[in-house]
Amino acid sequence: MRLNKIIYSFLIVGTLGTVSSCTSEFDEMNTDPNNPTAIGAQYLFPYAVEKSVDRYWGGNTRFERLNLDGAMLWIQYLARNIYSNEGDNYGITPTFYNNTWKSLYNDGLVNFQRIITESGEKGKTPNKNYEGVALVMRSWVFSLLTDLYGAIPYSDALKGTETSPVYTPTYDSMDKVYAGLLADLKLANEKLTVGGPAVSGDIIYNGDILKWKKFANSLRLKLANRQAAKKSAESRAIMKEILADAAKFPIFTSNTDNALLANTATRPSNNEWHEVMVFGSRTDWNISKTLVDKLSALGDTRLGIFANKNKSGAYEGVPNGLPDAIATTYLGSGSVLGDFFTRANTPSVIMTFSELNLILAEAAFDGDIDGKADDYFKKGIDASFAQYGLTTPADYLKTVGAISKEKIIEQKWIALFGQGVEAWTEYRRTGFPKFSARDPRAVFENDGIVPTRLPYPTTEYSLNKAKLDEGIKINGTDNMKTKLWWAE
Repeated sequence: MRLNKIIYSFLIVGTLGTVSSCTSEFDEMNTDPNNPTAIGAQYLFPYAVEKSVDRYWGGNTRFERLNLDGAMLWIQYLARNIYSNEGDNYGITPTFYNNTWKSLYNDGLVNFQRIITESGEKGKTPNKNYEGVALVMRSWVFSLLTDLYGAIPYSDALKGTETSPVYTPTYDSMDKVYAGLLADLKLANEKLTVGGPAVSGDIIYNGDILKWKKFANSLRLKLANRQAAKKSAESRAIMKEILADAAKFPIFTSNTDNALLANTATRPSNNEWHEVMVFGSRTDWNISKTLVDKLSALGDTRLGIFANKNKSGAYEGVPNGLPDAIATTYLGSGSVLGDFFTRANTPSVIMTFSELNLILAEAAFDGDIDGKADDYFKKGIDASFAQYGLTTPADYLKTVGAISKEKIIEQKWIALFGQGVEAWTEYRRTGFPKFSARDPRAVFENDGIVPTRLPYPTTEYSLNKAKLDEGIKINGTDNMKTKLWWAE
């Protein structure tokens, strides 16, 4: 069971200061047992995981809900029935991109780095498995940051507490960040030792190191495929290495391997969407018309999981970007998010067996790996249905039609429902799925362009301006219309 967030916060605060004595004789006297100077990995790890995944999955603070008020709207899973200027029309506030940056760095990366340092060979408490799981999570969070912003502080980012601290970190280009992450995930797989030292406080896999190895290698496959259009030879070599040796590089083999944050039925460790929509009584969102239309046309039974029928017993989606005066007319008729996703203990998804197979389907279709794209495609679709206790309809693949790059990404878009950030990244990378024409009543900011990245936080302009300017030059500009490095 996950420990209370309040306890985590108290413990983390305790790491900010140290207690020292005036003379060596008074060390014991001046040590406050209620304010520890060092926090073990078993406490740092669940805190950092929960903070990072909650931020990715949604967050519950208005004006900074990365998923609910950003990606889930931009990728047309959800639409707003009020306050359309909070994401649905592509408008966001500075707190949205400021606090996303701050949380992923301060709550996530800083603490994963502490674990890596303390658990390394030269650390105070060497433990290869803690080092390995923290490397995996650090890589995942860094991948989120670079996919959200572009060039980011990476190589210098976590050196603020070193002997020669770095307070104004250099910005690294996305290709350099990806190279580092791919190397770190390989290293994590080497560090992780089944039957090795125990890992407690693991709220993802409950200390199952084999599953962590599978996650490390599956994530490495995802990042290699994501950069394949820009680094073809390197990406092919990485994918070939992993797929050629299942014993050395295990990957997901079923839904039981899915990387999930195990939420609880009680606050404060409940599902973030339950916190917002049930406990917080927010009813600002409906299912997007785009999603309803696509799944209805396919006869896709996952629609019954993703959405609830309206009072008339029908699924009705709401067009994205409608001004409030029009959007509010759908309050009584638009379908809302399915009950499964608003339960307190519904897990927050990080990566699944379904996503992995659709990644491999794309890689096989592009000729980057051996194997039949159709086989991976079918396996990915079947796994997505099974994830919700459903069976793929007998004629579903026939309805979907012949496999193509567009069909693969479209099915990934459906399978990633809930993981708006991930689906948004795939859309920005590939241009798929192709959405239908916008409702003529819709009004959008950002020159009508689906956001391509988040702006850099205002704090970087005031505290790290010189290095930020270098990062902006790498990207091209600091706006929400600049395409990122992996865009095809």
